[in-house]
Amino acid sequence: MARTHARYPEEYKAEIVRLVREDGRAPSDLAREFEPSAQSIVNWVAQTEIDVGARAGLSTDEKTELKRLRSEVRVLRMEKDLLEKAAAFFAAKNNPTR
Repeated sequence: MARTHARYPEEYKAEIVRLVREDGRAPSDLAREFEPSAQSIVNWVAQTEIDVGARAGLSTDEKTELKRLRSEVRVLRMEKDLLEKAAAFFAAKNNPTR
């Protein structure tokens, strides 16, 4: 099972990204010095580039909205299924010939 870690604060991520982008430090060096893995740091830098428009992909805001919309769709589908079952139940109850 994968190990999980509490989310890092946004300020912490921003400082690590700044060290990579402005100071030219390698993610592997920062990973040895700080706690996050080198891959996490690479991912943070890539997401920052997407957020500022320097790279193609879904921005953080778009990802957040997509997650919210998917959750809403899941709820709506469950409600629709429940209403279909309720309608079928009451239709069968009101029509004794079935």
